Amino acid sequence: MKIVINDCYGGFGLSETAMRRYCELMGLELVVETDPDYTEFQNFYVGSKHPDNLINEREFGRADPMLVQVVEELGEQCNTRTSELKIVEIPDDVEWEVAEYDGIEWVAEKHRTWR
Repeated sequence: MKIVINDCYGGFGLSETAMRRYCELMGLELVVETDPDYTEFQNFYVGSKHPDNLINEREFGRADPMLVQVVEELGEQCNTRTSELKIVEIPDDVEWEVAEYDGIEWVAEKHRTWR
């Protein structure tokens, strides 16, 4: 199984180029809103610029075949100022989760914990 993670401090994110390709693969129309005072800040919408249509790449399934395809196709073009995406391969029968510290992520096998 292939899983997309962020491999640097900052946090998971997709570039506008990657978001455009992802939406293209999904058959969705992407609308991009850029803050004129902070051009690195963008909101992504599907169809039209409306709060109900806002999409957040942090909510994408990390093993989503379309997301994996985008990262494989575009490589470094997927990265943002705060993300360096990479694909980790694990055995298909492993129950997994994405863990992180200060934005750097890794894939961990799920286990039981109590607190």
